[in-house]
Amino acid sequence: MLALFFQTYLKLFFVLTPFFAISAFISLTQDMTPIERKKTAVKVTVAVIISSVILYLYGRYIFDLFGITLDAFRIGAGAVLFLSALNMVNGGGKKFDAGNEDDDIAVVPLAIPIVVGPGTIGALLVMGSSVQGYKDMALACAALVAAVLTVGILLFISSSLKRLLGRRGLNIMSRLTGLFVASIAAQIFFTGVRNFMLN
Repeated sequence: MLALFFQTYLKLFFVLTPFFAISAFISLTQDMTPIERKKTAVKVTVAVIISSVILYLYGRYIFDLFGITLDAFRIGAGAVLFLSALNMVNGGGKKFDAGNEDDDIAVVPLAIPIVVGPGTIGALLVMGSSVQGYKDMALACAALVAAVLTVGILLFISSSLKRLLGRRGLNIMSRLTGLFVASIAAQIFFTGVRNFMLN
């Protein structure tokens, strides 16, 4: 059970693209005081926990509502997640506008779409729909919350990480994360293709 928890935790942690999120967080909060930056990190963490748990738990009902099969969605989600991973590996990144000074950037754009982007949403829906039984679902939700909290802690100490790793170090970590995400995307995609062809 511990092995399953850790495996699920690692997958979800990398799907949340933590080091890309840190780079974006540092960029968008550079004019904030240290206290404001920490408060924003807490808000982002709460927003990501709420949105990701809802997607993870209720993905199967979304499929039923729109009449989409899980395997068809696996193919689409895998493709979108792979494109996001490819963008990270290439060192690319969309420029996000922080808006006006009075705008709260914690939910938009930091929580959504930077941490919980289209590829992440697709992966959460697929992973959540693949879990069977209340016991496994509870374990998976605990792993998801742990993964989000880890990302939140990294955002909370992002200033220290920037000093420790530098922008180049964060960029390298983001690219490495992209490789892991690409492998998860490939697994989701080809599982969908295989099952789709067999049915």
